[in-house]
Amino acid sequence: MTFLLRICLSFALTGLTLTDTEHPNQVVLLDTTAVLGELGWMTYPVNGWDAITEMDEQNRPIHTFQVCHVMEPNQNNWLRSSWIARQEAQRIYIELRFTLRDCNSIPWVSGTCKETFNLHYLETDEPHGHFRPSDYAKIDTIAADESFTQTDVGERVLRLNTEVRELGPVRTKGFYLAFQDVGACIALLSVRVYYKKCPSTLRNLAAFPDTVPRVHSSALVEVRGACVMNAEERDTPRLYCSADGDWLVPLGKCVCSVGYEESDGLCLACKAGFYKAFAGNIKCSKCPPHSFSHSEASALCPCEKGYYRAGKDPPSTACTRPPSPPRNVVYLMNETALFLQWAPPSDTGGRKDVTYNVLCQHCSVEGQACQPCNGDVRFVPPPMGLTRTSVAVQDFVANSNYTFQIEAVNGVSGMGRAARQMANISVSTAQAGPSLVAAVKKDWATQSTIALSWQEADQPHAAILDYEIKYYEKEQEQLSYSSTRTKVPSTIITGLKPSTIYVFHIRARTANGYSSYSSRFEFTTGSDDSEEVSDQGQVLVIVTAAVGGFSLLVILTLFLLITGRCQWYIKSKMKPQDKRRTQYQNGHVPFPGIKTYVDPDTYEDPTQAVHDFAKEIDPSRIRIERVIGAGEFGEVCSGRLRTPGKKEIPVAIKTLKGGYTERQRRDFLREASIMGQFDNPNIIRLEGVVTKSRPVMIVVEYMENGSLDSFLRKHDGHFTVIQLVGMLRGIASGMMYLSDIGYVHRDLAARNILVDDNLVCKVSDFGLSRVLEDDPEASYTTTGGKIPIRWTAPEAIQYRKFSSASDVWSYGIVMWEVMSYGERPYWEMSNQDVILSIEEGYRLPAPMGCPVALHQLMVHCWQKERSRRPRFHDILTFLDKLIRNPSSLLTLVEDVHSLPESPEDLPDYPLFISIGDWLDSIKMSQYKSNFIVAGYTTLDSISSMSIDDVRRIGVSLIGHQRRIVSSLQTLRLQLLHIQQSGFHV
Repeated sequence: MTFLLRICLSFALTGLTLTDTEHPNQVVLLDTTAVLGELGWMTYPVNGWDAITEMDEQNRPIHTFQVCHVMEPNQNNWLRSSWIARQEAQRIYIELRFTLRDCNSIPWVSGTCKETFNLHYLETDEPHGHFRPSDYAKIDTIAADESFTQTDVGERVLRLNTEVRELGPVRTKGFYLAFQDVGACIALLSVRVYYKKCPSTLRNLAAFPDTVPRVHSSALVEVRGACVMNAEERDTPRLYCSADGDWLVPLGKCVCSVGYEESDGLCLACKAGFYKAFAGNIKCSKCPPHSFSHSEASALCPCEKGYYRAGKDPPSTACTRPPSPPRNVVYLMNETALFLQWAPPSDTGGRKDVTYNVLCQHCSVEGQACQPCNGDVRFVPPPMGLTRTSVAVQDFVANSNYTFQIEAVNGVSGMGRAARQMANISVSTAQAGPSLVAAVKKDWATQSTIALSWQEADQPHAAILDYEIKYYEKEQEQLSYSSTRTKVPSTIITGLKPSTIYVFHIRARTANGYSSYSSRFEFTTGSDDSEEVSDQGQVLVIVTAAVGGFSLLVILTLFLLITGRCQWYIKSKMKPQDKRRTQYQNGHVPFPGIKTYVDPDTYEDPTQAVHDFAKEIDPSRIRIERVIGAGEFGEVCSGRLRTPGKKEIPVAIKTLKGGYTERQRRDFLREASIMGQFDNPNIIRLEGVVTKSRPVMIVVEYMENGSLDSFLRKHDGHFTVIQLVGMLRGIASGMMYLSDIGYVHRDLAARNILVDDNLVCKVSDFGLSRVLEDDPEASYTTTGGKIPIRWTAPEAIQYRKFSSASDVWSYGIVMWEVMSYGERPYWEMSNQDVILSIEEGYRLPAPMGCPVALHQLMVHCWQKERSRRPRFHDILTFLDKLIRNPSSLLTLVEDVHSLPESPEDLPDYPLFISIGDWLDSIKMSQYKSNFIVAGYTTLDSISSMSIDDVRRIGVSLIGHQRRIVSSLQTLRLQLLHIQQSGFHV
């Protein structure tokens, strides 16, 4: 058969070049096509396999082995490789390339010719020289997909076969391969032995080393990455190495440190003149005005000489200076007070936080040294930290000289060495002398009236013409006051509020003018259900009624205590399920036809809650396919769920990692107990749980597009406004369902909304949620835990009180996230700055391209008073109207420059027809003639009035000025909305 063998080999090698493509995830242990010298393989018997070496077109040796003893029966020819070191491999791959002759094309070989050969191996820790076939274990029988015939040889048609077999796990240091021929005509052209690895790589600014997969093909190797130089972990960077040598499921990331920016997967230092103040994957910024960085990798830019930053100024703020002094200080004195007014400084130092301090010194007429005023005079408002450019001074001493210094300060005042810049003014008072009133007392009082009387001080030189009584509520001292006159040393003040403390000052008028006011006297009106009068009969009736009422109250209290004690005893003997059934029968249902939510925490045995509300799934019906994320308790995977009689469906599986405590297991399954009670197309659906085997799993429907925030960031600008409103409507529908069954989410945010392939949004993540009490206005007070500040209502942050109204606040933030395509609320502001800004009335501005109607709805959701916020039913109705009338979404916020940023400015007030109607509504009708005489006759004409205009027409009381100006701001907004609606006033 030598001739036949040579034909086979010649045919196989003619024009053949065996080259390999580089595989970065493969480590080659042996490649016969790359060996330049002898292979050193052993044959048994010696005349079985033949080794032949030919040269390819690049003049490289091709080592081949062939055997073709097909005429003789009972062939047993062995070819053994040299010893192969396994290195780090656990699973070995063997790639064979060979040709094989079709037995039917060879005459006279019936019964002796075969078309297969066997592959064997032997594990050893070191090479040895002996060969015993019985030591070798069989890997597989190798057959050809295509064999050649004599015709193929004549036509020179190459039929090359490639077969790959796996071997493992290999535990010794190395191994041998052996090829057994049992009577075939074979040419073994190349043998390549390799193992797979996940090659080193850079992902998310983290370096991951070469990693060898595990033996089991279904297991993934979790690899933690190391941040590149000048980077730091934001979330622990991880990759999963698959059995095929591919990296899967990147989690976490690194970010460039302060002073460094990302470029081509590295963190490079900011250049001189640039800075980066926060760690993150953002670019370096150019230094703000009046600052410069002279070195690389600067975290901030120092200010130029004479310029400063305040302690709370972010590094992106331009450096600024203290302001110049106030300008044009003037004063106005009447019989009761001194009014100081000034113009803002000509140079604010480049800042907007300018405030004013008014310093007072009291100088006697005799020319003695001036002393600080201290408590001698009263300023309205207080003189330090003024944001307005005027102040009223009261209770000054008669016939005295005062010097006032007005200082303008801003956030960087006092940081430099510059002298304080002040404006000065001196004032002389000319009252008629000290107070002529002493010993003021309350004679009697009702809930709306106080009767006063007083004694006259010794005043031998002038007769008292009359008295002026000034009074105001103690809590409203800085806003406004009222006054009345009398010719006798007594008066009755009416029109007061019940149970309210009032402050009284009294002064006398003589022919020389007014005296100083008396010291302050505080008296309280009566309560709503009692009156303090001097009539003894009424007092007796009141006392008798009070005693009788108290006795009745004691009897009712004892009765309720006994009844409540009995009920408590009965309830304490009831089983938990009986308690819940009793609650349900007693009408604890928010709306007919909607089931009541049951808090799993009310169960004595939390496992029972899971069994009551979640379906147990046989784990054999679940097929986990890949890891898609990491949760608080373990991995989150995607997979398939097979239900008998139904189509297999995709699902997401949350797993509880090993080594958990019983508390962790209970907390993990608590969410399933909650989700199992919900049935709404906009709430994530629970398919079931696995609790009777490990790992413990929660199985929910699979949402193809993941969380809403990352989905929107990935598709920035890809959707129409109507599509975005449709997403918001779905979220509102789900939240209305939760609110209707008496349930508070507490963590509503775009990250906790999931999106399916039809853009349907579903509320998820119920780990922070709590149930409401029976009262729909009630709220749940937590005892600790983290609160998502940027999404949480002020009352929930301050008092940890959560309600459906606090969920409405969070929904407004979600609206902002959706319209900004997943931007971070309040950007890079710290949590503390967010809290302070909201308390001061700041609200998020409208994103670019946001319709006016949607931003107004957001601001409605951010009302400080939770009772003024809309309910989810109202929100859903409003969104439905927008969807039915798309033209209402055409007006964008950037096209309207006067819309409010504060929820307190919303147009939630009645329409006015005339100035008189408006003044009546704010109880300022006494100024109707002032407006008419000044030429103001229509609402349009007063809409642009300033506080100076209000003073100019004769409104002198500060409290009245403030009330009118505040109402004017509301009126302007109302007029704007009327004009936009096509109406005219």
